Amino acid sequence: MASKTSTKGLAVPSKRLSRLWHMGRATSDFASGIGLRGMIDLARSREGDGQRIRLSPEATQRLTNRLARMRGAVMKMGQLMSMDGSDVFTPEAAQIMATLRDRAEPMPLSQLNRVLTAEWGKDWNKQFKRFEFQPIAAASIGQVHRAETRDGRRLALKVQFPGVRESIDSDIANLAFLSRNFGMMPEGFDPMPMLEEARLQLHEEADYQAEAASLLAYRALIGDDPDFLVPAVHEDLSTSRILAMDFAEGVSIDQLTASQFSRSERNRVATLMSRLMIRELFEFALVQTDPNFGNFLYDAQSRRIVLLDFGATRAVSPTLIDGYRALARATLANDQAGMQQGAIALGYIGDDVPAEQAARLVDLISLSGEVITSTGPYDFGHSTLFERVFARGRDMFNDQMFSHMPEPATMFLQRKFAGIFMLCRRLRAEVDLRTMLEPYLLDTSRSSIGTEPSVAKDADRFHPAGAPAGA
Repeated sequence: MASKTSTKGLAVPSKRLSRLWHMGRATSDFASGIGLRGMIDLARSREGDGQRIRLSPEATQRLTNRLARMRGAVMKMGQLMSMDGSDVFTPEAAQIMATLRDRAEPMPLSQLNRVLTAEWGKDWNKQFKRFEFQPIAAASIGQVHRAETRDGRRLALKVQFPGVRESIDSDIANLAFLSRNFGMMPEGFDPMPMLEEARLQLHEEADYQAEAASLLAYRALIGDDPDFLVPAVHEDLSTSRILAMDFAEGVSIDQLTASQFSRSERNRVATLMSRLMIRELFEFALVQTDPNFGNFLYDAQSRRIVLLDFGATRAVSPTLIDGYRALARATLANDQAGMQQGAIALGYIGDDVPAEQAARLVDLISLSGEVITSTGPYDFGHSTLFERVFARGRDMFNDQMFSHMPEPATMFLQRKFAGIFMLCRRLRAEVDLRTMLEPYLLDTSRSSIGTEPSVAKDADRFHPAGAPAGA
């Protein structure tokens, strides 16, 4: 996997005021980048004329550089912006923003050495035959190094940025401050429930021992699947801030758009990822909820998909699974009343909303369900569904139709669903979602196989032997 990081590295700002200053600069870069004309266009887009936000490449590069410098919660939010399927940004700006999915500034060697020494002890280097100090990837929480141990194990070592875990709460507080005081959110929208869920999720992602337990549980569920590979964990070198895994070859899955990959191969990969998404919900009851394309590698030689990054893995309750099953059944049957009841059960619609509001929300859900109600493979490459859903949702927002916050757990599941659909769109694939979904709607015995207890069991037994006392 090629590195997209700089060679020198920049220290991670760790103090709240320092991070607030960088965040303020990012906001200024955004405002100056779109200029007066852009502000007018942005205002008009909220009034319904569908203009895109036009950032110049230079301004967008400044914005992404600032977010990449900060890492942590702020960069994670920028990554989510970069995956917006509504195509709000111009294609040029969206391409630059997309670099946030697999790029961050690495930490300097001095910071890296301090982390490794704190986690493994001062003689940590004696365990390795080779350790590549230049990271092969750097993201929002940490960076990845390639290494080989003296006993011949080829590893990918995910090393957490210093101060990132401690800065999560302050980053979220800073984002809340800016959103309240600098007009970053539409009027009347309360970002706090979303930010609080993001705060809790980021704390989970920053706990590498919990991620190792999730990886172990997920690897057991995948088993010897010929189409997927989950790297093994090396517990003797894993700590709460270092995760040691098998090194896996491959390119980021969205690079299958390159000319050397055929349309049939893109269709195959998109179908496999869509089927895995359905299995996660209805069969595993365990979902890796971060759809960042960089979390999935494609090994062209073995034709397997490598699954990485299980920090955002969540167990799904049987109640929630039943709610999605009921909503999917009603959507396939075009049962408006059933769709409303399913949406109420999932928290998408309040049970006391006016009839007109409920009807419009059901219509939006029905429109979104086009990918599963279509007969035969759905053509994501020529679909305008994302634009239509975005336009209708924006109009409903302006009409104050969204008065009920859904259940927090569904926010991360929706993030996964949208991410996989966006991958299918990126690959311009044709996928028969209806055919692969229908068996799970008919046979309830295939769902919820008791994953949640196995996650807890793995977490209880995971005690990294290589970690120094107190790690």
